[in-house]
This record gives sequence, C-alpha cells and structure tokens, in this order.
Amino acid sequence: MTANGLLQITLYFVVLLLLAKPLGIYMAAVYENRPVFLKRIVATLEVGFYRLSGVKPEQEMRWSEYAAALLWFNLFGGLAVFALQMLQAYLPLNPQQLGNVTVDSAFNTAVSFATNTNWQGYGGETTMSYLTQMLGLSVQNFVSAATGMAVLIAMIRGFQRTHADGIGNFWADLTRGILYILLPLSFVLALMLVGQGVVQTFKPYPTVPLVEQGRADNAVLSAIDELSVSGNEDQVLTQTLAVGPAASQIAIKQLGTNGGGFFNANSAHPFENPTPLSNFLEMLAILLIPAALCHTFGTMVGDPRQGWAILAAMTLVLLSLLFITAGLEQGGNPALAALGVEQSVSADQSGGNMEGKETRFGIVNSAIWATATTAASNGSVNSMHDSYTPLGGLIPMWLIQLGEVIFGGVGSGLYGMLIFALIAVFVAGLMIGRTPEYLGKKIEAFEIKMAAIVILIPAFFILGGTALTVMVEAGKTAVANPGAHGFSEILYAFSSAAGNNGSAFAGLSANSPFYNIALAVTMLAGRYGIIIPVLAIAGSLAAKKTVPTTVGTLPTHTPLFVMLLIGTVILVGALTFVPALALGPVVEHLIMSTVP
Repeated sequence: MTANGLLQITLYFVVLLLLAKPLGIYMAAVYENRPVFLKRIVATLEVGFYRLSGVKPEQEMRWSEYAAALLWFNLFGGLAVFALQMLQAYLPLNPQQLGNVTVDSAFNTAVSFATNTNWQGYGGETTMSYLTQMLGLSVQNFVSAATGMAVLIAMIRGFQRTHADGIGNFWADLTRGILYILLPLSFVLALMLVGQGVVQTFKPYPTVPLVEQGRADNAVLSAIDELSVSGNEDQVLTQTLAVGPAASQIAIKQLGTNGGGFFNANSAHPFENPTPLSNFLEMLAILLIPAALCHTFGTMVGDPRQGWAILAAMTLVLLSLLFITAGLEQGGNPALAALGVEQSVSADQSGGNMEGKETRFGIVNSAIWATATTAASNGSVNSMHDSYTPLGGLIPMWLIQLGEVIFGGVGSGLYGMLIFALIAVFVAGLMIGRTPEYLGKKIEAFEIKMAAIVILIPAFFILGGTALTVMVEAGKTAVANPGAHGFSEILYAFSSAAGNNGSAFAGLSANSPFYNIALAVTMLAGRYGIIIPVLAIAGSLAAKKTVPTTVGTLPTHTPLFVMLLIGTVILVGALTFVPALALGPVVEHLIMSTVP
C-alpha cells in the first residue's frame, strides 16, 4: 500500500464519518415528524399527497398492515416498470426508436428495480428509452430506497414503544423519506455531477467524427455510422455517442444504494463518472445514508452510543476487508509475474492487477468502490469485479454473502445488522444463563425464529440456486469461463440477487430466460422474505414492556459487544459460504499460483 493510497482511504472515511452524524440526526427528526429546515418548503406538498391519496399519517398500522401496504405498493410499482418496458416502442422520449424489451428481461428488470437490487442483464444505452429510464427505473430508485428506510424506522419503533399495537404508518414513512431526504440529497448531488461533466440531456445520440480513424474490421465501437472505402480498407470516420438524462439517475442510484447504471459500463463510463471528484462524490454517496442511519437509530432509541457501536462494527469490518482487497490487487497476478511482466508501482504505472480497471482511478479507488458497493447493497462499479484476482474478487462476493449488513442498503443494511445484534445477545444470554435483552426488550423464542428465517432465506437461495444452475444445461451454457472461475461467476450472480446487490462477475451471459427468471425469483425472496420477518419482529417488540437494566444486563454499546457482533456476522458467513467459496475463488487462486 502506497502513501497515496493510504491518504485516499483516510480521506474517504474521515469525510464519510463527519457527514454521517448531522445527516443521521436530521433523518431522526424527519421520521419523528419534528421541525426541520425543509418543513416550510415541503410540508405543503407532503400534506397535498396525503389528501390526494386519502392517507391519514397519524393513523398507526399493525405490523401485518404495514407489511401488506408495502407489498401492494411494491407490486404495483413493479407492474408499472414491466408495462413501460413492454410498451416503450410506442411511447414518447425514445429518440433512438428502441424496441420493446423481451418479456423475460422486462420481468427481471421490473423485479430488480422494485427490490432495490438493480441487477441489469441488458445494456442501458441500447435497450432502455429515456422515458423508461426516468419514469420507470429512476422512480423505483426512489421508492425502493424509501421502502427499505421505512422498514428500518418501523423496527426502531419496536424498540422505542411499550405495549403498543402499531409500528407507524407506511405511507407517511415512505413519503417523508422521499420528500425530506432522498429528493433534496439527489438534487444537490445531481447538480454537482453535472458540474463535473456527467451528461444530462434529452437530445438524441450525437454522431461525432473520430479524432483517430481506424479500420472497421479491428474497431471495437458501439456504433459505426459512416465508412469511407479506400482501396481494400474500410476506414471508420464517425461514432455514435450514447447520452441522455444520466446525472439525475446516477445521483439517486448511489444515494439510494440502487446501483443500476444508465450506461452498460456503469460508473466506469466517462459519461457517468468523468473526473476524480465525481468518483469521490459517487463513492461517498454509496455509504452516506447507511452510515447516517446508525446515528438515526441511536437518536431515536435515546442512546447515541448504540448507534456508534453498530457503526464501529460496520467500519472495522469494511476497513479490514478493503485493505485485504487493495493488497491482493496491488500484489498483481503471479502468472504474469512468471512471464516477466512488470507489476510494481512506479512513476509510470500504479502496478498490480490493472485488468478491468480504469487507469484514471487506479488500484485503491477501484478497491474502495468494489468493497463499498458490495458492503452496501449498491452494486454500481467503476471496475470489473470479474477481472479481479481470485481472492481479490472473493472479498466483494463474501461481503454480499454476509447478508449486506456491513453498512448495507439504505435501511436494509441496518435492520439486517440489528437481526445479527439480536442473535449476538441471544448467544451471550446462553453463555451466562439468562434471558437475552437488547435495548430493554427481552429477546424470546419468536424473535429468534424470525431472525433465523432472515439468516436462512438468502443462504438457501444462493447455495440452492447455484447448485441448480451448475446441474442444468441452460445454466451452464451461459458460462464462457469453464472451471473454477465459471463457478465463481454463477455463485456471485445468485449472491448478488439474494443480497439485492446487483453487481456481477460480468463474464456470465445472464440475459436468458433461465437466468432472468431464476434470478428474479431469488431477488424477490431476498427482499420480501427478509422484510416480512423483520416487521414481525418489530411488531412483537413494540407490544412488549421495557425491562429495567440490572447488573446482569449485557451492555450493547461497549467494545466487547462490538467484537461479539462482528464475530457473529463473520461466523455465520464463514460457516455458510466457505465451502462454496473454496470450490470457486480459492481453487482458482491455487491454480493461478501454481502456473509455471
């Protein structure tokens, strides 16, 4: 690790942690309906939405009612995205006259964006019209993110309340999350990104002359529009450049931990991420709200130390795995070293394994993004994870498999981590022989059963989906890289889908009926199979009384509890997924290391 790399990592985490606290306190005020500085501007719009839809924001919902409202809302949102894709050829704002999307791909994409996964089996610039991108995908970026935040707030109310039937109002939580948090932050970030050169236009794709003309048969271009025949050679004279209203979608894709790229190359594309500053801002946006929600949690439960403890656990795990990833990528490829390829750091190159990475970002910024995007359920990339070294690629995959709780998605990461906190106090309670408690609530059989479901569902669909895929022909034909790496690509795809992440080992040709349907089912289970038990836990906790703290109560804000929580998360991940990881990245690493 170079001094420059250490400086970049330090700057990133210092800025992130400095911004997290004020934003977290502000979000707590929003969800508790206390006065905030945007109230004068937005309150009229908020009240208008309630009147138009007939919502009474003060009306409490039981957990089952909260879950039903959430599921119906997400169902209609997914159907709207599906319909837009199936009809986009006949709708406006389609200057490139793109055709309708195939049924299986449209289904996969609708599920993907409704579940905050944003897995993309298609190329955005060649598949989706401006209208579909804005009215379908961007809208889902907002509402799916706000849904995850609403579920977290409902769970926090479970710890706050005693002898209560209700855990809040889904419609009010959803509306406030969008109007007071996601929209203002996205507006500011979009302006900053436009200032850095990220495209934002409704004009058709322009055709431009090439600065350096080349042979048509050797060119790798998105489109070749004009050829000049000179002798026996076809000279490429122009290229079509994909543009569109990208900046507005990129802002919410990062802030809402959505991750779906406007362009196929995602944030490695210079129109999505043109400068070092845009790169820093987008990386910061990935973890900003998940980090701030830890402070929201501490503020709402009346003990900021609880939020600090959760944030400390997340940060320690992420930092450790970031340094491992950066070190592995900086170490380079031993197979290339054996051939005499220079991979050391010098004034002319960043060294290490630069395959699949942008030279303008280098090893460290690629590693920060890769670990941040898989720690959060973001999934955007500024480098290709498929091209990482085997163990370097194992880390992002394992971060997803840990349950997307190391920061995680907006809302979903923290309520996932709180599930692990319940398991941690349960284990501690078994060791000392007393009923486990967390934040004054006894953790009993019902909560642990629901927590077990939350842990088991992603594991079942990741491992079961991978096993099924390697046995059927439709699954194996999509693999271009046979052997251990091909297995890793399949394992990563189902991990990404179940974890609602959306990134990929993109060597897998997953835009086929089999993968579109299998991954869509996995995404649905990974989202709603978790949300329903979490809301059930929230309802159960809200109905309980608060027990007084005694000398036998385990403090849950101390370094000891932070270590216990980290151990619980890692132990569950290790026991569940290490055998599968051994068949993929570990075997590939051993093969690569023994190449003469």
